[in-house]
Amino acid sequence: MRIHKEGIASIVIVGIATLIICIMAIMYLPSVVNIVLPVLMIIIFGLIVWFFRNPVRNANNLSNEIVAPVDGKVVVIEKVMETEFLNREVMQISIFMSPLNVHVCRYPVSGKVVYRKYHPGKYLVAFHPKSSTLNERTTVVVETSSQTQVLFRQIAGALARRIVLYAKEGDTAVAGTEYGFIKFGSRLDIFVPLDTEILCKLGDTTRGSEDVIARLKS
Repeated sequence: MRIHKEGIASIVIVGIATLIICIMAIMYLPSVVNIVLPVLMIIIFGLIVWFFRNPVRNANNLSNEIVAPVDGKVVVIEKVMETEFLNREVMQISIFMSPLNVHVCRYPVSGKVVYRKYHPGKYLVAFHPKSSTLNERTTVVVETSSQTQVLFRQIAGALARRIVLYAKEGDTAVAGTEYGFIKFGSRLDIFVPLDTEILCKLGDTTRGSEDVIARLKS
């Protein structure tokens, strides 16, 4: 299992703490407790390792297809007014990631990065309707070869305290490749033109870079 680079420090720290606590518990705590506590710490360590997994994914999308940028559950499909960059009505698709999902963020389309911005903010639960505009978040816009602009946002959740964004303006985006990471529960919003064919539905679970969730008009 590959581990994401953003998790190495956390895994080392938790691993050392687990080792120390296990040794101390076995040496100094009474029976039962000196078994339960180490088992609990090992479970926590295992969950941390699991959270930072980075599976290899292959995107075989066509130029007009939008692939899921993250693993998670589709929680929003609706028409909205996007006012940060696009300044027009668009369709919004939101995918919620629980702490057990892979949290690698991948480009949903190929093209050129024409905009990126980090916004500090609150830490409402990621499925809150206002989390898209109030929470800590990043915004990235990729312009495809057909000059269609697709905007997407990493949104921190109640547990998330760090969003990592690698994308920079002028970068070449390749659908399915990594552009960022969010630590712990979070959400990702994608904003596409109104005439986009939506191929997912509410409640669907997605696999980042593999599942096609929409198709742009050719």
